[in-house]
Amino acid sequence: MEIKGFSLTNVGRFKNLSIFLASTATHASNVTVFVGNNGAGKTTLLKFMATSLSWLVARIRTEKGVGNHIAESDIRNGTSNALVSIGIRDCSEGLESSFGNASSNMFLWGIARTRQGRKGSEHSSLLQVSHLANYYRTRLTENDKASLPLIAYYPVERSVLEIPLKIRTKHTFDQLDGYDNSLNRGVDFRRFFEWFREREDSENETGISDTALAEISEKFGPDSDVWKTLSKLKASSRDRQLTAVRSAIAAFMPGFTNLRVQRKPRLHMAIDKDGVTLNVAQLSQGEKSMMALVGDIARRLAMMNQSLDNPLHGDGIVLIDEVDLHLHPKWQRSLIRQLGETFPNCQFVLTTHSPLVISDAKDVLVYVLNDGELHEHNGLYGLDANQVLLEVMDTDIRNSDVQKRLNALLERLQDGDLETAQKLFAELAEELPDGHIELAKAALLLRKLELRRA
Repeated sequence: MEIKGFSLTNVGRFKNLSIFLASTATHASNVTVFVGNNGAGKTTLLKFMATSLSWLVARIRTEKGVGNHIAESDIRNGTSNALVSIGIRDCSEGLESSFGNASSNMFLWGIARTRQGRKGSEHSSLLQVSHLANYYRTRLTENDKASLPLIAYYPVERSVLEIPLKIRTKHTFDQLDGYDNSLNRGVDFRRFFEWFREREDSENETGISDTALAEISEKFGPDSDVWKTLSKLKASSRDRQLTAVRSAIAAFMPGFTNLRVQRKPRLHMAIDKDGVTLNVAQLSQGEKSMMALVGDIARRLAMMNQSLDNPLHGDGIVLIDEVDLHLHPKWQRSLIRQLGETFPNCQFVLTTHSPLVISDAKDVLVYVLNDGELHEHNGLYGLDANQVLLEVMDTDIRNSDVQKRLNALLERLQDGDLETAQKLFAELAEELPDGHIELAKAALLLRKLELRRA
């Protein structure tokens, strides 16, 4: 399942905007990225994609389910009607033969809103979303382990909640529960912890717990036959869903392994970082954000694809606003590649302010938003961060006053004005740190000019 097209009419600052998302004929990846200044409308796009998708989730749950609506405050100023339309392609087995109007595997629907006291010229059209939802309900009726597509939205307000010490409410975790809060809350670490603990308890009941294995290692040594035998038994009894989550986190966070629940000295979630066991609460905000985001995507895929050998290969649509939030530049650079490799059948629609996110992955479809206008920007792979800042984000690569003075110095050197160049160089050398690369280049040019003058 993937979004092929999306349009907004009189929504927010957009009068009439139509978008095609990756993959396309010219972009083989499954990732679309929107960049733009604050207030350009990036969040609006993701928000209303989630609004459209909420009707599919609601009608998979129940035949007459009701999704989210367009608020009157979201209607563009000076207009009376707003419309959000989406086109979904789904190539699931048997879907084409289920509905005569779905021969192209495309399903189109739209959500409309009219201001109070006004006459509406746009109307909602939900017939095809009902058809698509009915297909998945039919599959679940025939097979209660049938896979469902992941549909999730992670807004910029997503938060990493504190891990609860006690579970007060018992939840079920079947396929449909993978949609709980998937479009309106973001990362739900409390639910993640509850799910992880339940799965791990079940895993330990049928195998060897980590705590028991650690005690045996301490008593007999990790090279003993008893420890090796029990380790093999534990490996064979690993919960497939937990294994998927652990492997996803390890892929995104090198050096982090063995995520688990520990009950001593008190109940908490622990993880090994470069061989050192830490309480998850001790991790940095960036580490917790990455673990929570990746863990939540993997958890939902695991719940909704219980019959797959590798649940991470389930399909779906994931929307992430400001995907670089709290992340170290090193993680930003590899983020898109890791998303595609770890979740190969999911479509990702992202927004970002980071040049590193969009310059290190091939075939990514990048759109630049500016004053309600959308422009496709190609050929970013391999560009350095400075080029992306200048060419895509329209941002200076350094302090504008320093850049202006460096430009003046270069002009004086090119004109052969030695005295003025020496003065400008001396002033900059007092202010800029040692090893400044542009000043070092200017120093070489200045020395050449001095030698020629001599």
